[in-house]
Amino acid sequence: MTSLATTQRSLADHAVRHPLWPPLTAGCPVTSTDEVAYPLEVDYAYDRVPADLFSARDLTAPRGLERWAPLLPPLAAPGLGEGGTPLVRLSDGVYVKDESRNPTWSHKDRLNRVAVSAAVASGARGIVASSSGNHGASAAAYAARAGLPCVLFVSPYAPPAVASFLRAYGAAVLTVPLEAVRPLMRRTVTELGYQAVSSMTETAHTGHPFGPEGYKTIAYEIFAELGRMPAAVYLPTGYGELLFGVTKGFTELVKLGHAGSVPRMYACEPAAAGALAEAMRTGRHAAQVPVGPTDAYAIDCAVGSYRGVVALEASDGAALTVTDAQMAAARDELASQGLWFELSSAAGLAGLRAHGPADAEGPVVCVATSSGFKDIATASPDTAYGPMPGDWDTVLAAVEKAGGLPG
Repeated sequence: MTSLATTQRSLADHAVRHPLWPPLTAGCPVTSTDEVAYPLEVDYAYDRVPADLFSARDLTAPRGLERWAPLLPPLAAPGLGEGGTPLVRLSDGVYVKDESRNPTWSHKDRLNRVAVSAAVASGARGIVASSSGNHGASAAAYAARAGLPCVLFVSPYAPPAVASFLRAYGAAVLTVPLEAVRPLMRRTVTELGYQAVSSMTETAHTGHPFGPEGYKTIAYEIFAELGRMPAAVYLPTGYGELLFGVTKGFTELVKLGHAGSVPRMYACEPAAAGALAEAMRTGRHAAQVPVGPTDAYAIDCAVGSYRGVVALEASDGAALTVTDAQMAAARDELASQGLWFELSSAAGLAGLRAHGPADAEGPVVCVATSSGFKDIATASPDTAYGPMPGDWDTVLAAVEKAGGLPG
């Protein structure tokens, strides 16, 4: 199936449009101001979308992101089997969209399949990103798959398991001071001909205009599996790209006549940051906030994005903040039902448990974004198991501690 993408348009003013190529990775050059860098989104020829796109279920239908190719930018780079993740029903009826089942164990694979495809299609010589976690690992994997070199600017304090993961794909991993990251990214773009797949702007997060389009497929899959729209969706939120993409996917389902209304979207941020919550509280398009101590390193963002504001306004949603303790409780609840996620990934369920309604008029979905493999404590020395005595009393004590002895 062929992409129906037509143009890039400013989120600040939909009347401001730019050609589809090249991707404007530094934000809209017309509508951005000194105070806010405004992102762009991709528009489509919606009147040409195949009527059976959301109903084709036969065995010959494409799987993964290819299934939704008409409503994505051109998929010029090969994939890794991203998408098609399970929707798991918890014991109380809440659904969890388990994005840890993607190829590099996070939702970022959907974004990077699309963003790296844009780099290939526009003739970039490589890709560059700033990330110490899911995004960096995913970008490196998809660059390797596409045969493109990859430069990653990362924190020297990345979790041990993630630090190894980032290097596995042959990327150039650079641990420069934080204040040098964006200037060096910009030079990598202008002097080496690389394309940025993460944000290069200071006044607000812009990111790659094509990337969040990959997240729309989460909405498509939720709708297809439930057979209807959910009543509410709770998502971990940092810069708001995931929130925006999923909301746009539901909005397109309404636009195409498959549903009557968009579900209420809830952005769940760490209480130690909360840039989107601050923007919504003050009526700003993007806010900058100090970041306090938190182990939710994947979403502790000091700078917000207008994407999040757009998504919450479009869905009559809200920005919620959750503490590390609330996220830890949600992570433990998920683990008790066989689902292992990093702390940040449990923010959606934490938001539901802390702020959500007791009853909703329809299904409630929490998006969980990344495997517990990515957590700060994973693979650290204090989580290792040392030698133990090999006697029965020791075994019984361990079983009892785990709650496994018969009553």
